[in-house]
Amino acid sequence: MRRLLEALQHEKSGVTLDIAALELATIEFPNLDVPGCVACLDTLAEQVSGRLSSDAALIDFVHAANEVLFEVLQFRGNEEEYYDPRNSCLNSVLTRRLGIPITLSLLYMEVGRRLGRTVEGIGLPGHFIVGCSDKVSTYWIDPFHGGRILTFADCCKLAKEASDADLRANPALLAPLPKRQILIRMLSNLKVIYLRGESFNKARQVLDLLISAMPDYPEEYRHRGTVHLRQLNHRAAKEDLETYLRLEPNAPEREEVKKQLLLIERWKAGLN
Repeated sequence: MRRLLEALQHEKSGVTLDIAALELATIEFPNLDVPGCVACLDTLAEQVSGRLSSDAALIDFVHAANEVLFEVLQFRGNEEEYYDPRNSCLNSVLTRRLGIPITLSLLYMEVGRRLGRTVEGIGLPGHFIVGCSDKVSTYWIDPFHGGRILTFADCCKLAKEASDADLRANPALLAPLPKRQILIRMLSNLKVIYLRGESFNKARQVLDLLISAMPDYPEEYRHRGTVHLRQLNHRAAKEDLETYLRLEPNAPEREEVKKQLLLIERWKAGLN
């Protein structure tokens, strides 16, 4: 995961989003064929390109991408099994043609990048879309819902329904996210999925990456400390939980964490 770590730790890293996302997916798929997935993305871009003239406008690209991805190949949002970890893994999205908003958006972005189009990720609260822009036009696209072209009012409605956020009061929420923030959001999704499913080894790998990306963010230390406790790694749990208290001295979970530390001390005393 060397390239993923580089992209997480350096905002201006030259590692492309597809490579970083595929390395992230090796947590779920250790034997993932990264070059094969990259070749698949190349093929998708070629299929879209084949529907475009040399002087195609941005809207022509949007229509061609939507036709190839959502009509011909039938990529779609997996609403029935939203929290299946495969939905968060780019390789699986490519083979199953099922994903969640952020991975389907990533697919759209990578097709656009290969064709020289500016397609950027937009992290609305509770939902992820893309913005396609050039010198004269901007379009918001919802890949999770078949590439629907959105108006500003549509974006406001999505944000309101997903998280009760008021986009009109805070239009900065429509600003494109940098690559590092997209990867952090993908990791955060997987963290929730693995913790819910009690896949603690995978959750710990995700948390290791999140802490590498955000070493001063206390909440991830608390989560990793809890995972270490569940795996009976008491020394590592103690270190993480103490780090959490140091970084967040007035945390609402302070008393709960102190109880966990007390249990670790009792366990250590029992060994003696």
